[in-house]
Amino acid sequence: MGKLSGEQVKAYHKRYNLQSWSKQGSINPIPVEKAEGIYIWDYEGNRYTDMSSQLVNLNVGHGNRRIIDAIKEQAEQFCYMAPSYAVESRSLLAKMVIDRMPDNMGKVFFTNGGADANENAIKIARMYTGRNKIFSRYRSYHGSTFGAGNLTGEPRRYPLEPGIPGFVKFFDPYLYREQLPFESEEASSAYYVGKLREQICYEGPDSVAAIVMETITGSNGVIIPPKGYLPGVRKICDEFGIMMICDEVMAGFGRTGKLFAFEHFNVKPDIVSFAKGITCGYVQLGGVCVSKEIAAYFDDHLFSCGLTYSGHPLACAAGVACLEYYDEAKILDNVNAVGKVLGELLEQLKETHPCVGDVRYIGLFSSIELVKDKGTREPLVPYGQDPEGIMGKIIGMLRAKGFMTYSHENMLFVSPPLIITEAQLREEMEKMDQVLTQVDQTML
Repeated sequence: MGKLSGEQVKAYHKRYNLQSWSKQGSINPIPVEKAEGIYIWDYEGNRYTDMSSQLVNLNVGHGNRRIIDAIKEQAEQFCYMAPSYAVESRSLLAKMVIDRMPDNMGKVFFTNGGADANENAIKIARMYTGRNKIFSRYRSYHGSTFGAGNLTGEPRRYPLEPGIPGFVKFFDPYLYREQLPFESEEASSAYYVGKLREQICYEGPDSVAAIVMETITGSNGVIIPPKGYLPGVRKICDEFGIMMICDEVMAGFGRTGKLFAFEHFNVKPDIVSFAKGITCGYVQLGGVCVSKEIAAYFDDHLFSCGLTYSGHPLACAAGVACLEYYDEAKILDNVNAVGKVLGELLEQLKETHPCVGDVRYIGLFSSIELVKDKGTREPLVPYGQDPEGIMGKIIGMLRAKGFMTYSHENMLFVSPPLIITEAQLREEMEKMDQVLTQVDQTML
């Protein structure tokens, strides 16, 4: 490679690529020449800090030699083998994933990424239960393919409508936006779980195959469930024979300070979807873990799922190396130590900036919710709308300081690679502080 200049890379990108989630006429991509650790450089030598782990997937940062070498070694042996063959990297990674799951989990089906992991998760739940309805939440994103897009609750599902029959939405326990006063988290959980149970009864429990939740809602605001909520949903599932599916695509593999987010809440799902942090984007890979009971069901029932690239050997080799690196580098220890500092810095921003209505954080997974008025909690931009491009302007202000992240609705996200040091975090959050001061002065 290296045959194009930075200007040519950018020009070709704009001329020949359709860039996701963008109006094509206004895109202004950075042409990236190199990347290392938490940093990327353009062709002019400008350095940028990756404070969103790209799409909250590059947990180990750029240039991890262990993963790169594992990919090269697998490529020298062979690059591809169909799913019907037993391959060392695929077999080993399957064992490593199940070994890290709760003791009720039995087998894994590998996919190409998070969207088709969720597609197959709901398909498995329907095959296993013989039911058709799937419950998921409004403030959720599960992918943009047709099935995962119907599972999604927020505006990115709109282009897929009219949608697939059988998908039912319910509301998240989003306490910052809730109008009802609750005396405790437990009281709010009792309310939300009660309303969910009522809705299931109205839909007919015998028709409901699964309740699907991002364990911690990701790009819709890092909404952390209150105490008692997930155990309450687990109880509903047990009562009616409904599969509890936890989408760990974004929160899984150490992002929250535990390997999987559901570990914070003392629940065991029936099905878990994952992607992103299993290989950190070095090669695309996702998967669905199923309970021992579901796995046993398919011993004598057709498992009607299949993908040409299921368990791709290069991806699985990257996954094995990635999981080994998490353990050897003690990534969870770093997430919890640096995550504590992140929480403290976010609370300071909330205290000092009129534009910051709320901050939510767990491990190195966080969001800053921007408002016009702290008293009324009016969002800085309306839900599903930003006609003046306000959030894009704020992202541009951060980018000008070398702080790279993204926004969604009225939220800014801070989810850096899990290898970030305290010193690096403090340096970058000072930039965030400066930009929020500009927002206070010019946008309220």
